[in-house]
Amino acid sequence: MADPSSITPTAIRQEGPRALCIVWADGHRSVYDVRALRLACACARCVDEWTGEGRLDETKVPEDVRPIELHPVGRYAIQIEWSDGHASGIYPFRRLRELG
Repeated sequence: MADPSSITPTAIRQEGPRALCIVWADGHRSVYDVRALRLACACARCVDEWTGEGRLDETKVPEDVRPIELHPVGRYAIQIEWSDGHASGIYPFRRLRELG
């Protein structure tokens, strides 16, 4: 697990149509496939909040899905608005660091 002081992004940017890049305070650079990030959404619409079972049908997420806007959520997460209309997921920095 990353040191808590390293779980602060210094830059978040899209790199081409298929990748999102986060540069962390400790210099680590994480690059995410945007569709994989969309499929990793853990909101109540995508994951059953009682069972933890996935509800998202991967076949309904377009191959060319992409982030439209990123919104900070306090100092701990980002909310991503996606081109498929989904916008309720919150991606905590700790989870993003684990994924990247």
